[in-house]
Amino acid sequence: MSFPVLPHGFLGAQGDSDGYRIERSLRFNDDDAAYLSRTFGTPTDGKKCTLSLWYKRGNLGGSLTSYGGVIFSSNNTNFFSIADNAASGGDELLLWYGNARTLTSSAKFRDPTAWYHLVIAFDSTQSTAANRCKVYINGSEITSWATDSRSNITLNSTISFNTSSINALISGYHAGGFGQYDGYLAEYYFVDGQALTPSSFGETDAITGRWKAKAYSGTYGTNGFYLKFADNSGTTATTLGKDSSPNGNNWTPNNFVVSPVTGADNDSLVDSPTNYGTDTGLGGEVRGNYCVLNQNDRNSNATISNGNLDVTATTTWRGVRGTMGMSYGKWYWEFLKNTVNTITGIGNSTNGHLNGFIGQSFSGSYGYSYTGTKYTLGENNASYGSSYANGDIIGVAFDADSGTLEFFKNGTSQGTAYTSIPSDTYFPLVSLFSTGNSTFNFGQRPFAYTAPSGFKALCTQNLTQPTIQKPSTSMDVVTYTGTGASQSISSLGFSPDLVWIKGRSGVTDHAIYDTTRGVQQDLGSNLTTDETTEAQGLTAFGTNGFTIGTLAKINTSTSTYVAWAWNESALNGLDIVSYTGNGTARTISHNLGVAPKMIIVKARTTAGADQGWPVYHSGVATDAETDYLLLNSSAIAADLDTVWNDTAPTSSVFNVGTSALVNENNDTYLAYCFAEIEGFSKIGSWIGNGSADGPFLWCGFRPKVIIAKRSSTSTAEWLIFDSARNSFNVSDLSLLPSTNASESTLAYFDFVSNGIKIRSSASGVNGSGQTHIFIAFAESPFKYARAR
Repeated sequence: MSFPVLPHGFLGAQGDSDGYRIERSLRFNDDDAAYLSRTFGTPTDGKKCTLSLWYKRGNLGGSLTSYGGVIFSSNNTNFFSIADNAASGGDELLLWYGNARTLTSSAKFRDPTAWYHLVIAFDSTQSTAANRCKVYINGSEITSWATDSRSNITLNSTISFNTSSINALISGYHAGGFGQYDGYLAEYYFVDGQALTPSSFGETDAITGRWKAKAYSGTYGTNGFYLKFADNSGTTATTLGKDSSPNGNNWTPNNFVVSPVTGADNDSLVDSPTNYGTDTGLGGEVRGNYCVLNQNDRNSNATISNGNLDVTATTTWRGVRGTMGMSYGKWYWEFLKNTVNTITGIGNSTNGHLNGFIGQSFSGSYGYSYTGTKYTLGENNASYGSSYANGDIIGVAFDADSGTLEFFKNGTSQGTAYTSIPSDTYFPLVSLFSTGNSTFNFGQRPFAYTAPSGFKALCTQNLTQPTIQKPSTSMDVVTYTGTGASQSISSLGFSPDLVWIKGRSGVTDHAIYDTTRGVQQDLGSNLTTDETTEAQGLTAFGTNGFTIGTLAKINTSTSTYVAWAWNESALNGLDIVSYTGNGTARTISHNLGVAPKMIIVKARTTAGADQGWPVYHSGVATDAETDYLLLNSSAIAADLDTVWNDTAPTSSVFNVGTSALVNENNDTYLAYCFAEIEGFSKIGSWIGNGSADGPFLWCGFRPKVIIAKRSSTSTAEWLIFDSARNSFNVSDLSLLPSTNASESTLAYFDFVSNGIKIRSSASGVNGSGQTHIFIAFAESPFKYARAR
């Protein structure tokens, strides 16, 4: 049966609801040395306290000596500091207690595209040192620490910073501008006298599975406070620094600006961890996670600052993209030209857009230059509108549904610049020349000029509801330990139709099972052999998992395993097809309703030679219809038109030629057909740059799994990474579909809330000028994603 694929989700259906609302956030610009301060009184209980806050990162990187990104500190003899980027190497979470580095996370927190929730609970009465300080991100405790010296918090001692007359700071180690935080803070709690868990401040949404804020209903203790940053009528302790707890423990703001509300320096914004509100085009209205300039998707000579809304170029024509992709809808944002020559507009994910100016060498970018001309490939420097100078505000109105782009100068339309822009995912894009800076407003503060009718701010509240709101009900990953006896794996949120198992700790063949062939029917992605019947393999598909027998490669006692599981349906973008070859070029029907972008075929039974696993992938660089890869091989894409019959798949069929790989007479075959589902799966490619600061892969979701391979130039293994084996960045635990090797450590990827950042110069994942293909599946669609 064929099901309709809804690429942009549902409008008006029940979705994740933020019943609890966070109205505003406060932007901290480290260049302004912005901070809040107060002096603590005598605590209710100096042995216990809890800090809870939401934060969205600005600047990435840092060093131990810089003390950058300090979120909370005390700057007297009872030294204490929490920083999000001051550890050696940058971007770890770092806690100093009593003049000693107490905790340094193994995880890298370098996702600037969404919000984190941080909770730190102290209880010095705990006999076990590790229980005297617990740290949680997005509701989950951090248990992996590169440095762990919690014994510095001595038993039954007074918590160093919760004492009388303590000088406390939010942002920075010293008030004079040392170690200031860059980014956004919201919903800032301190509870004196209790060591609480995240459940006091947040909860898991039943519909989407995301961690979300809830109202705190407990007491605060004497030194406790609650900063909402909601009153932006001034920058005093009784307005911007007002304590909304019953205590009145106000904080004194320093170096913040809130007026005029339309001004580029306004630090009181509606960028929020909660989605709500109606957009009428004024800006500064709806709440949600807003688009900013992407620290992970820029040329290295484009420097982003001021909460990722300002950009400076240090060399000739370099670019940066925004954090939100636009494949549908009507979107508006504003750009303030300060002191730099610019071309502003939109561009797709082509990496070359960042290394020159809009329209220079690559298709898929469209811009309006400060000279009054417009730029796209083949139409550079074409006559368009008025020139613009320092202080001018350029409005950008992109209608992705109709493919039109219009620019405004200080509220006056310059006419429609482009029509018939091809369907694709586009991003806010700017190209800058040499030194200077420019500022963006994506709607997190009021617009200087009202958006055209029907156009909306770039914010998660304005994204349509994803078709698959909770990806773990359609695809998931589980890890388990073998017992040597029959066992049930029952932690999935669905009944799987495809299960792929691999041993992590041992050298074992892959094991792939599906409901089309039935239980016990085993194939291995690293093998060319025919299907085998394994009576002790996967023995049953259950309503929320599967049962395995005693087959050694999937259930050896004490060995560790991972299983990737999918639910088959057109809505999930997977169709499993079984067919018999006839030796003649032909079409094979599928039920996806759209053309698959990736197809994996395997001969189940062969009368002659065993066959491998030919793969069709739309991202192959030369000609996807004539080229194929082998899942069981490290070889590059090969050109053979008898595999896919030199014909692209359609919404109802895919093509096979006369090759025995896909269509030997009387041999039986299996095909896994994958379509791309917005917010759930992404099938694409990237061109490597050979740098540890590798390309960014927009997915439109926080990933759960990536399967990738270099497809050009020279051999390279297939790779599988997932967030079940790596719950934090860098995602570095790899398995290889084409070999039986055990798990290895390869620090290749960061999984972030809107895609994947490549963090390695290794040629197998980021060969300079080489094509790499991938398929990725979501942990959370971007509309609901938390930073990782």
